Amino acid sequence: MTTIEQNLHLVRDRIATACRAAGRAPNSVRLLAVSKTFGADAVIAALPAGQRAFGENYVAEGIEKILALRVWCASHSLAAGSALEWHCIGPLQSNKTRPVAEHFDWVQSVDRLKIAQRLSEQRPAHLPPLQICLQVNIDAGANKSGVAPADAQALAAAVAQLPRLTLRGLMAIPEPAIDFVAACALHARTKALFDQINAAGVLARPMDTLSLGMTADLEAAIHAGSTMVRVGTAIFGGR
Repeated sequence: MTTIEQNLHLVRDRIATACRAAGRAPNSVRLLAVSKTFGADAVIAALPAGQRAFGENYVAEGIEKILALRVWCASHSLAAGSALEWHCIGPLQSNKTRPVAEHFDWVQSVDRLKIAQRLSEQRPAHLPPLQICLQVNIDAGANKSGVAPADAQALAAAVAQLPRLTLRGLMAIPEPAIDFVAACALHARTKALFDQINAAGVLARPMDTLSLGMTADLEAAIHAGSTMVRVGTAIFGGR
């Protein structure tokens, strides 16, 4: 068993423990392995442990890995190449939307309507709809991307109307908190916004994904209601 496989088992144990502590089922939280800055070999090493969802911050690097994994899976007679799920989780500029629309399965960092419109227009017709999360700047971090909480509902309603996209939920990356209680409170603000938008009746299909929590704060995020944690360092090591 490789170190990456061992790390994946440890992270899944953390998730399961956090779910039990929060009175939730372990399968209510998905693990997104954040493979940014690591090569295709690191992704390949995660496959025997059953990991299939991977997050990338940088478009060119992510596409390089997506293409490399397709070749690797085909050469090893694995159907996993088509089953891998690739998430774009980094800030997205207008000039990068086309390659993202053509190669990724999810985009978790949509923070303005223009980006969503371009993704919708550029998503190839032969591919399934692109799965979308809106990134919310929940604590008004000066150096963080994301729509302001006050504007999130209107953006969600607009994005949900676009063809070739499916609005799945919200993503947030709050500033590090001083302790577990403070981290829970921060993540709870995103959960409250998520519930508020779903309850407002502006979406034909309720959102089902709350992407919160990373290596350092996944327990607090799960306590607050996260349905997907994005973990890189605890799986692949320090960058």
